[in-house]
Amino acid sequence: MNSLDVSALFGILVLLIILSALFSSSETSMMALNRYRLKHKVKSGHKGAIRAQKLLEKPDRLLGVILLGNNFVNIFASSVATIIAMKLIGEAGIALAAGLLTMVVLVFAEVAPKTLAALYPEKIAYPAAYILTPLLKVLSPIVWMVNFFANGFLRLFRINVSHHDDDHALTYEELQTLINEATSQLPAHYRSMLNSVLQLETVTVEDVMVPKQEIYAIDIDQPFEDILKDLQKSPYTRVPIYRGSLDEDLIGILNLRRALPVLMRSDVSLKDIVKLIRPAYFIPEQTPLSTQLGKFNNKKRRMALIVDEYGDLQGLLTVEDLLEEIVGKLSTDAKSKPVQEAVAVNEDGSWRISASEFIRELNKDHDLDLPTDGPKTINGLIQEIMEMIPPVGTCIRVEDNYILEVTKISKNAIEEVRLTFYTNKRLRHTTHD
Repeated sequence: MNSLDVSALFGILVLLIILSALFSSSETSMMALNRYRLKHKVKSGHKGAIRAQKLLEKPDRLLGVILLGNNFVNIFASSVATIIAMKLIGEAGIALAAGLLTMVVLVFAEVAPKTLAALYPEKIAYPAAYILTPLLKVLSPIVWMVNFFANGFLRLFRINVSHHDDDHALTYEELQTLINEATSQLPAHYRSMLNSVLQLETVTVEDVMVPKQEIYAIDIDQPFEDILKDLQKSPYTRVPIYRGSLDEDLIGILNLRRALPVLMRSDVSLKDIVKLIRPAYFIPEQTPLSTQLGKFNNKKRRMALIVDEYGDLQGLLTVEDLLEEIVGKLSTDAKSKPVQEAVAVNEDGSWRISASEFIRELNKDHDLDLPTDGPKTINGLIQEIMEMIPPVGTCIRVEDNYILEVTKISKNAIEEVRLTFYTNKRLRHTTHD
């Protein structure tokens, strides 16, 4: 090495710095690869991605060959720089050469290439895999020896080097964050649908059911003419049929589409209608929506009646209600109320809300954060807090951000409330309790 002239030594030094930059950038790019995008590339047959995935299956060997090569070229570069300094300046230049080489390596072989690799990992990792794969085969004995001692040292601290999270499984919260952060690639409507699908496991049929008092049902104890009128004005295809009391004597479900030929007859009788009634399908109120979706499909049913642990009727669920949890309100759904009926904005910025509204739907549709771990409706929430049906004018503070004021009540329920905001981007309204 001493026999070479200074220009040749400078050329070798530059080559070594370039090699150091390549090793540094390949290390960062390999570790910064998006594992899910990498798997997608592998499935599509990308050769660079296939090689990169094989290298990442054993990260200790990958890091071993990269660091072995990086340290070798850096130490070799230090020796070359020392020789150059001795030829140009003498022994006094050794310290100067060490300082200059440290700065050059830090800037051009570490910080700059690693920053570039972190910004564009795929553009560097895939080509680097073509170099690292054969290099690993050539240096495998040395890499094995280095890893043997390194892994043995880690085992002293009871670290299992053979186990690593190869699947990179995401938790529910992480997956939800991933969906919410996909702002440029995924439209907001699709993000909302994916979030709704994730929530099917945690949401029960009780959360989305039509409450018992809102069920459209027909009593066959009334005059036959009234029965026919109720059937004609029904907004639904399937109607529960009962005798006297919906709670005590539910006969079953009548499919009006199938019953239409019979109903069109001039001599139709109550007995003809009763023959078409199908037994009702009952489900527990704590059934998850994901489970019920499968049951609807398996049992070929589109409507279910929801009962509590005592067998008392609580509400009704249809396939359309379940699908609305995923895709949002269906415009063709006759039962869905216009938004202005459920929530109306007053001139002072407060909201007028029907107390029978489900809290989950209000949170979802209007970006609120009302508590959902207790009662399902605004009426239930206020009654649980007050432990009574409060008089008109009663105000309560919820979650530190909302004021709920009772504005209308009936004999046994709260009918309407006014919602004002304490800390929110919306208009604020000051109330005096």
